Amino acid sequence: MAEKSIISIEEMSTFCKRKGFVYSNSEIYGGMSGFFDYGPLGVEVKNNIKQDWWKTFVKSRDDVVGIDGTIISHQKVWQASGHVSCFADLMVECTKCRARKRADQLIEDELSIAAEGLSKEDINKLIEQNNLKCPFCKGSLSKPKEFNLMFKTFVGPVESEEAVAYLRPETAQQMFTNFKIIAETSRVQLPFGIAQIGRAFRNEISPRDFLFRCREFEQMELEYFTHPDEKKCSLLAKDDLNYEFQILTAETQEKKSSHEKNQKKDLHEKVHIQKLKIKDILKMQLMEEWHAYWLKQQYQWFVDLGIKKENLRLREHRKDELAHYSSACFDIEYNFPFGWKEIHGMANRGSFDLEQHQKHSKKSFELFDEATKKKVLPKIIEPSQGVDRAFLAFMFDAYHHEPDNKERDWIVLKLHKKLAPTQIAVLPLVNKLEDKAKEVYNMLKNEFVCFYDRSGAIGRRYARADEIGIPLCLTIDFETIEKDNCVTIRDRDTTKQVRVKITDLKEKLREKFCG
Repeated sequence: MAEKSIISIEEMSTFCKRKGFVYSNSEIYGGMSGFFDYGPLGVEVKNNIKQDWWKTFVKSRDDVVGIDGTIISHQKVWQASGHVSCFADLMVECTKCRARKRADQLIEDELSIAAEGLSKEDINKLIEQNNLKCPFCKGSLSKPKEFNLMFKTFVGPVESEEAVAYLRPETAQQMFTNFKIIAETSRVQLPFGIAQIGRAFRNEISPRDFLFRCREFEQMELEYFTHPDEKKCSLLAKDDLNYEFQILTAETQEKKSSHEKNQKKDLHEKVHIQKLKIKDILKMQLMEEWHAYWLKQQYQWFVDLGIKKENLRLREHRKDELAHYSSACFDIEYNFPFGWKEIHGMANRGSFDLEQHQKHSKKSFELFDEATKKKVLPKIIEPSQGVDRAFLAFMFDAYHHEPDNKERDWIVLKLHKKLAPTQIAVLPLVNKLEDKAKEVYNMLKNEFVCFYDRSGAIGRRYARADEIGIPLCLTIDFETIEKDNCVTIRDRDTTKQVRVKITDLKEKLREKFCG
């Protein structure tokens, strides 16, 4: 009997809607593609993800500070960063029905060829060689053209060029533009990081795969600044060198691409994924020490919150994918039902961003180095991920369904205790025990996230709690009142039950959720 069932992205979307995790935005008016609202359960999981990330990478560290920047910034910020001129995807348009589609997605859908990152020339060649037509009406397609993904708006009552502004497509730029003042007011010394969680907006040509590719989303980003001459990472411990990743190297991808160039192939077929330790990766010179340190931290964060290691891998960006400012970039990918997809990206950005803003603003971004008595412009490692993609990965990894299990044929959402929307369900066995059950509920609710459920058979209530990921159910029965003043604690994952005295209940629950 399989422990875990595999469901499609459409089935996950249906489950999230049915259970109150995520809904389509403006659904009563037909919805808007690429926009989603988080329901009562979904917002709790999402907030738990953000809170744990912030606690792990900001509050628990002495070398990282946080900010909360605005969604709209001066247009010169995006001119300096290159977003105004370069932040674009390739698009094709049907000459007949005028439908527009992202070009690389068209290639992947029609030819099952991994096309992300291909040049305009390569995509046009594939379209012409394979005589690809509009997927909607079979009309002819235009040549690929660039489409800027930023949402444009105007600040103030006059719609002039001077009033042009953009909804931020990433949270990173405020950490760069505020870098100098943060360094001065926080009195931090290199190496240090700046973190931010917030909304970003990208006018995607073809939003798809539920929460995976949206037009409005949230990011958790960290910019870590190091001395430009400091190659050794002072935080990389000896034990870290033996940390092992599943990794798909650029070399492996390039060999495969060369062997199968322009041939049809299964996007999801297995490729040679190596298992390499950090010490081996450094020996192969795939990345620098600071990059390795932060990849380990972020990778382990997913594992610590319940993602199975076999469902994670690193993918090294090929040379033709790298941005001109990046010496190395690695994605942490999750094995979704629709293939291995990025849930975290980490680039070695060098000093590019600070150099750009220094050049365009004509203000110095250099810091004074006490050791050398010289001014230096720091280098940057950028751990960046989407909250929504993390949410999706955690949901898929937690989803378990064994329809052939007659004793437990319902869905069990095995979310990590830190992510569960509700910690405890309090259940009176029958309604006449409600007074005692309410007493227990009221005793716990100010310290733990509790849910009270009195409706239906006890087995049905267990099933409801399992489906929304509640780790523990507390049942008040007749023995509670007549015999031992104990409640039954049922564990979601094992279904094991233990009796605990009400006087000991808080301490027992603290061990479970705080230990």
